[in-house]
Amino acid sequence: MPSVQIVILAAGMGTRLGARPWPKPLTPLDDGRSILAQQMDNVREVFGDAARFIIVVGFKNEMVMEAAPEALFAYNDAYSETNTSKSLLRALDNSADGPVIWMNGDVVFDPEVLRRLQPFLDDDRSAIAVNTAVVGEEEVKYNVDADGAVSELSKQVVDALGEAVGINLIAGRDKAALIRRLDECADQDYFERGIELAIDHDGVKVTPVDISDLFAVEVDFAEDLERAIEARHAYESGRSGT
Repeated sequence: MPSVQIVILAAGMGTRLGARPWPKPLTPLDDGRSILAQQMDNVREVFGDAARFIIVVGFKNEMVMEAAPEALFAYNDAYSETNTSKSLLRALDNSADGPVIWMNGDVVFDPEVLRRLQPFLDDDRSAIAVNTAVVGEEEVKYNVDADGAVSELSKQVVDALGEAVGINLIAGRDKAALIRRLDECADQDYFERGIELAIDHDGVKVTPVDISDLFAVEVDFAEDLERAIEARHAYESGRSGT
């Protein structure tokens, strides 16, 4: 298998989770691993030695770097003034040719999510993982056009079909357009704004991939962490048949 580029956005301060001595991606789960460690374990489970990690760091960057010494790192020095659009831009600017899978550094998820993206990776097609079972008011939501490709992607989408879960794939052929649009984004824009601009102005086609039967929980608040741990327990129990 050729190398698979994996970007993890881990630069933010994560203030909504409350005061903690570590950056949010290093928040421990109940099995002793951090959120970041379970992400990297999931990637290795699916892609094995082909995985190549780029982690975007900022807040308490040395702690993250020490936790993942095998990764490459991109530094968002403006982490306290910028949002995920600029962190993703740092990573893509430092990536090699070809597609990139990226994820927010606070997602606890079923590794099967990555397997759902595998056909799109193989075909060099852009995609986002979505959950159609829930549409949270504060979450990034989406709609599609007549061809089933993403047409809107933001927290402001009305009558949305579902919500994005924070795990995405940009095709190699679409990456230059996304980089250009991320550069145009305002500092506080989420990376989804860059995707919207690339769709609107560059004709980039992004397919929503339904993972509603799996679990993927973005940990913003303490209750999200509890929900993520419960979801992972259910996954592990089902896997072991207990």
